[in-house]
Amino acid sequence: MLIDELNNAKLIKPFEVLGLQPNPNGQGLIMRAWLPGAKAVKVLKLKDHAFVADLNMVSSDGLFECELPDRSEHFHYLFSVTYSDCTLDVIDPYQFRDEAFFGLNTMNEDPENIYKTLGAQLIEIEVDGVKVRGTKFAVYAPSATCVSVIGDFNFWDGRRHPMARSLLGHWVLFVPDLGAGQRYKYELKDPQGNRLPHKADPVGYYHEQYPSFASIISDHRSYTWHDQEWQKSQLNNKLEQPISIYEVHLASWRHDGNDKVLGYRELATELSEYVKKMGYTHVELMPIMEHPFSGSWGYQPTGLFAPTSRFGTIDDFKFFVDTLHQNGIGVILDWVPAHFPTDAFGLARFDGTPLYEYEDPRRGWHPDWNSLIYDFGRETVRRFLVASALIWLDYYHVDGLRVDAVASMLYWDYSRKAGEWVPNVDGGNINYEAVSFLKWFNEQVYQKYPHAMTIAEESTAFKGVSRPTFTGGLGFGFKWNMGWMHDSLEYMSIDPYFRKYHHGEMSFSMIYAYNENFILSISHDEVTHGKHSLLYKMPGDEWQQAANLRAYIGYQYAHPGKKLNFMGTEFAQSSEWNNDSQLDWWLLKFDKHQGVQNLVKDLNALYVSDRTLWKNDYDSNAFTWLDVNDSDHSVFAMLRTLPGEDDEIIAVSNLTPVPYVAYRLGVPKPGTYRVVLNTDDKKYWGSGYGTGNEEMVATNISWQNQFHSVVLDLPPLATVFIKRDKPAKTENHDGAVVKTVASEKPKHSEGSKKGGKKSKRK
Repeated sequence: MLIDELNNAKLIKPFEVLGLQPNPNGQGLIMRAWLPGAKAVKVLKLKDHAFVADLNMVSSDGLFECELPDRSEHFHYLFSVTYSDCTLDVIDPYQFRDEAFFGLNTMNEDPENIYKTLGAQLIEIEVDGVKVRGTKFAVYAPSATCVSVIGDFNFWDGRRHPMARSLLGHWVLFVPDLGAGQRYKYELKDPQGNRLPHKADPVGYYHEQYPSFASIISDHRSYTWHDQEWQKSQLNNKLEQPISIYEVHLASWRHDGNDKVLGYRELATELSEYVKKMGYTHVELMPIMEHPFSGSWGYQPTGLFAPTSRFGTIDDFKFFVDTLHQNGIGVILDWVPAHFPTDAFGLARFDGTPLYEYEDPRRGWHPDWNSLIYDFGRETVRRFLVASALIWLDYYHVDGLRVDAVASMLYWDYSRKAGEWVPNVDGGNINYEAVSFLKWFNEQVYQKYPHAMTIAEESTAFKGVSRPTFTGGLGFGFKWNMGWMHDSLEYMSIDPYFRKYHHGEMSFSMIYAYNENFILSISHDEVTHGKHSLLYKMPGDEWQQAANLRAYIGYQYAHPGKKLNFMGTEFAQSSEWNNDSQLDWWLLKFDKHQGVQNLVKDLNALYVSDRTLWKNDYDSNAFTWLDVNDSDHSVFAMLRTLPGEDDEIIAVSNLTPVPYVAYRLGVPKPGTYRVVLNTDDKKYWGSGYGTGNEEMVATNISWQNQFHSVVLDLPPLATVFIKRDKPAKTENHDGAVVKTVASEKPKHSEGSKKGGKKSKRK
C-alpha cells in the first residue's frame, strides 16, 4: 500500500511515513527514505558526518528503511546515496517538519504574510550547530488530495518530494541545499485523485517563458537599493503635486540597433534619460506582471507577484525602478485583479476546483476577454490579490498602482445580456463583493504606504470611486477621466467648421470635474484597434492635423486634473501603436514631429514649474471659465488660480483655423500680461501668428465677468497660456511697500496690420 502511494505520488502525510518514525512495536525508531533509483543508502550525522546505519532496500522502486535502537539524544542526519553512476550526500527534507510548517499560523493576519510565507522562500536554519540553507515551498490547494514539488533538482518527478498538508489547506516542504535559480512547479492531484497539469507557483517571484512557464527560486535580499533620497522626498498628498504621466509599453517603446527588445537595465538608462529630458514626473508601465501571451499587452497575467522575465531578472527590474527614482521619476504599474487567463499551468481550477474563480460561469467567465473572474467574496482570494498589490510597493519600491477594468468588477451585468448574469442579494447589478474588496485594497495600500497612489480605470459614473472609504467611497486616490477623453476626442475629430454645433462636448467635463480626483488620460486604448493615431484622428491637411494635436494637448495641460499620455503622442506618431515594433522614432527627422516633441517638453516644464496648473486641481474655487459660450468662434478661455494667493494663469484655445485679430480677453487683475507658451509657435511647427512675448497691459474695460481685459491676436488652432507679471515692489518716502501699476495700453487695435479675419468679439 505504501509503495503504491509513493510510486503514484499519492502520499498525503509524508512526515508520518518518511524520516525518523516511532517503531510500531514500541522498540526504538525506524528510519525510512524514499529515493527512487538509489542502489544503497547510508545514514550519517549532520553535525560530523559520523556513520549511523545502513538502510535496507525494502523495494527496488526506492524505499529504504532500518530499525534504530532507542535513543535519548535527538540528532539530524543526511543520507549518503549511491546511484549507478555516482554517490551524493542528501539532507533528508522529512526531518524538518516544524520548519516546513513555520509561519502558516500568521496567514490570516496581514496580506503581506502571503508573499513572505507562501511560494519558494529561501531560508537558513541551524540544527546541531550546522547551518542548513534551502528553500521552503508552500502552496495553497485545499481540495487537492496530494501535492508534490517538482523541478530540475528531482528530474520533474512528482514521486520524489511529496508535500505535507496543513489544517488550513497549504501544502509545505523544506528542501535543503536548494537555492536561487532552480526551476520548479507543483504537481497536484484533484479531489478524485486525478493528476492535474503541472502548475506554476501562484506566489512565484519569477517565471520562465514559453514553453515551460516554470517558476524560478529567487532571492529578494540580493539587491541593494539606492533610492533613499527619492523615498524621503515622497509626500503623502498627491492631490497637490504635479503629476504628468508617460504611459509606456516596455517591449515596443524602443529597440536596440538590431531591432531587439531592450532589457530592464538598458531601459533603465534610456527611458529615465528620455523621460527626464521630456519633463514627465512619472512613468506608468502597462502590465509587467508575468503573462504568457505578449499580444495581451500584459492584461492576462499569470504571475501577479513576478516581473516578466522577458526583460531580465527581478534584480534587473529593481535596478530599473531604482534608476528612475534616482532621476526623480515615479513608477506606476498597471495591476489586473479583475480577471485571469485559462492557461492550464495557471490559476484556473488550480486544485481541481474553482479555487480562485467564481464557479458559476454567469459570474466567473468574462465574455469580453475569454478569461476567468476572481471570486471577490472568498477571503483567501481577497488576501491573495491584496498581497499581490502590496509586494510591488514593498519589494519593488513602485509608487502607485493603476487598477485595470474596475467597471467590469463592479457590475454583474458588465458586457452581459439579460439572463446571462446573476443579480445580487437585493436584485441589483452591483457586485457588493468586488466593492468590498476594492475598498479593503485601498485601505491596505494607504495604511501601509501612505505616499503611494492608487488609480482606477473606471468607465462609468459609479459614485465615489476616488473618495475615502469612510465616506462610502471606494478609496482610490485618482480616477481616469474616461468621459473627458471620449468627449474631447470626439470634438477634436470634427471638422472645425462644424465644431460650433458641438461646443458643449469640449466643456461638459467641467460639470462633473470635481466629483472625482480625475486624471486626464489619453492612453494606449485610443491609438489601436483601428482607432488611428492621435495625429490622424485630427481633421484637415497635414499642417492642420498637427496644429489640432498641439492645441488639444495644450488644452489638456490647461484643464484641471493630472495628466497622462501614451508614448508616441509626444512626437505625433503617425501610425497606430503596434506592440510588435518600436515607436517610429525616425519621424523626429522631420520638423513637424520634432515640433510636437518640443511642445510637450515645454508644456511639462511649464506645468511642473507653475503651481496654478496643479496645486488646486480638485478645488472648484480655483477654476473659472472666462469664456465657455463662444461657440461661433470655437474659443475656450479658462482661468486657473490659487485661492488666497496672488497668482493665476490663463489658457485660451482657438479651435478653428481662423486667426482672431484684437481678441479681447477678460483678466482678473490690472497689470502687465504676456504669453508664456503658444502652441502655434514656429518652434513647434506652428505659424508663429500674433503672440510673442510682447506685453499686454490690462485696461479697466470689464469683460467676461472680469473687471479688466487685455487685447491679443489669437492664433489659429492653438492654445496660448498667459501670465501676469508680478507687480514690482517700491517703497514710498515713509518706507511703506506699494505696488507699481503699469499704464493701460492695449497692444493691438481691431484690424491689426497682421491681417486675418476680424474677431466679432472685442
